Amino acid sequence: MTAGTAVHDTRSRLLDAALKLFSKHGLEGTSMQMIADALGVTKAALYYHFKSKDEIIEAVALPALQEMEQILDAARTKRSRGAQIDHALSGFVDLIVRERTLIRLFNSDPGLRRLVNQTLQAPRDENLNTKMKTVFAGADPSLADAITMHVMSAGLAMAGGAPEFAAIDDDTLRQHLLDLGKRLLGRPRR
Repeated sequence: MTAGTAVHDTRSRLLDAALKLFSKHGLEGTSMQMIADALGVTKAALYYHFKSKDEIIEAVALPALQEMEQILDAARTKRSRGAQIDHALSGFVDLIVRERTLIRLFNSDPGLRRLVNQTLQAPRDENLNTKMKTVFAGADPSLADAITMHVMSAGLAMAGGAPEFAAIDDDTLRQHLLDLGKRLLGRPRR
């Protein structure tokens, strides 16, 4: 194992431990010491990787946000609006199912929601919210289409991260979320 691999492995373990603690105690209820204790390291070792708890929170959430952006970018390369919507919806649902713990935390913790919303609204040419709206509702959506897109995205995330559905297997949850998303967006279902 190289030094770079060891650092990456330690960082991955740190982020996994932080996510588990955040989901159990919330962002505010989780301290750097708790994360260090869960890993069996000192706080100084945590500070080697991250300057603050906020940096850890960002690092926990950022890969899912980047993946959603990649899904939307790939969807926009599809030729028809229907194919764009289907690709984006399928990717969005897969992400929700795979990241249930993070989604549950996002749904329940205002601190993470605030951080993610800041990232979504980050000033740049086109932020993630704008991309989602454009792919799912069109470049210049009607009020009804914009509301439908918001209900669909928030509703799927809320259901996917809901504790009462935590015991549902991935394939079943994926199929139900996909069917619901298609219904809301007026897409044909199989």
